[in-house]
Amino acid sequence: MPLLSPAAAAVAGVALLAAGQLAAPLKMTPPADLRQPSCHDDGEAYRYLVLFEPGTPDDAAEAEIEAACGTTTVNYPEIGVAVAVSADDRFDTWFGPDRAFSAQRATATRATSTPSTRLGSQAAEQLGPDARPLDPEVRAEGWSLRQVRGDLAHRLDLGSADVLIGVLDSGIDGGHPALADAVDPGASAGCLSGAPDVSTAAWTPTNSAHGTHVAGIISSNGAGMTGVAPGVRLAAVRVVDEAGLIYPEYAVCGYLWAAEQGVDVTNNSYIIDPWHLDCEQEPGAQVATEAVRRAMGHATDAGVLAVAAAGNDAVDLLALTDRPSAGSSGRDCLPLPAGLSDVVTVSAVAADGTKARYSSYGLGVVDLAAPGGDRRHPAGIGPGRCVRSTVPGGYEDRCGTSMAAPHVAGVAALLVSQRPDASPAELRSVLRHQANPLSCPEEYDLNLDGTPDADCVGAKSYNSFYGAGLVDALRAVRN
Repeated sequence: MPLLSPAAAAVAGVALLAAGQLAAPLKMTPPADLRQPSCHDDGEAYRYLVLFEPGTPDDAAEAEIEAACGTTTVNYPEIGVAVAVSADDRFDTWFGPDRAFSAQRATATRATSTPSTRLGSQAAEQLGPDARPLDPEVRAEGWSLRQVRGDLAHRLDLGSADVLIGVLDSGIDGGHPALADAVDPGASAGCLSGAPDVSTAAWTPTNSAHGTHVAGIISSNGAGMTGVAPGVRLAAVRVVDEAGLIYPEYAVCGYLWAAEQGVDVTNNSYIIDPWHLDCEQEPGAQVATEAVRRAMGHATDAGVLAVAAAGNDAVDLLALTDRPSAGSSGRDCLPLPAGLSDVVTVSAVAADGTKARYSSYGLGVVDLAAPGGDRRHPAGIGPGRCVRSTVPGGYEDRCGTSMAAPHVAGVAALLVSQRPDASPAELRSVLRHQANPLSCPEEYDLNLDGTPDADCVGAKSYNSFYGAGLVDALRAVRN
């Protein structure tokens, strides 16, 4: 993760989720026999990620894939990752487990978590598929915008139209009145084959309002609500398929597309499939993690800052990295992309500023906190608040770290508007330093049963619940 504050450094050998610490160098073993084998093409066709040495040209990658009974969908030579399709169930065997993996095939053979959890918004906290009209009283409230002082920031800066924010999600309704001026069709694409598709249908949502809701938090500008940075542009990059799945090849395509289009910030309110939390011992996890890490690193090198949701499992992500000792078998798990070192990872707080009960956390994992809301009052004594934003056909309240991350992406957009030449590392540093520090709660007993629901560790300046603190839009524009 990004460099820790001095307070965090005191407890730190803890930043175990940095991708470079998890993934050993991959051994690039070629298929045992590059001659065309006798292919079995009567099985189910699945997509595969295939790793090559970076710089491998298209013709060489395609030849090797064809020799293993596959067809190349796209090759990304700049990172040495290709996406292929094969109906031969021996395809990954010929490449070896350190080079080829099909998340699609793995999903077909194992149970996975629910799409709403992977997307980082609570199914139980949503109001349902039908948006309700926004009444004037609620319209004037905007509690989450006020919590990050976005209402005050708007008096100084709404964000520049030169700034482009990539919303990697389920697509954006570009026809929504509050988003019509923000969505840039020329910078939008769908990634559901692993290769970018620029047709409007490819990046327009079908059965999910999630991406439109996230987009509104960043840059809506209408009668119903105002986003954190209503003056910036949005690129709709669809990485969520009809089943609500986010396969690693979708994300790889999304990061490469963002780099190519000159995106300044990406919002990533999801956890990549097929595992809820990616454990490197799982078959194929090393390939998927390495492919996503390379793609994210390429985007970062191209000047793209990534912001990601920590997830809604209410777990200490650091505790999932148990190093093996004598007589034990440790495991290294991380959410992708939130666990990667180049990412600004965001936890969610309720309207009173307390960590939302569902939000995951972790010292050295979480960088910042932002409003995600909580349907129930944190003290369990009445209703809480969720975050209102755009959905196709209207507005809706949703809670989750999915809603927290775009608040940070919006503030990052305001920062880029002020500092267009700042690097991702510089932006990460400024975001941390402009945050309002939040101390660990004296008691975090949301059920009032006498037992803490989670343990917060660290100092006020940096801790496991809130990272460096609550993101602050006003400080961003003043800086």
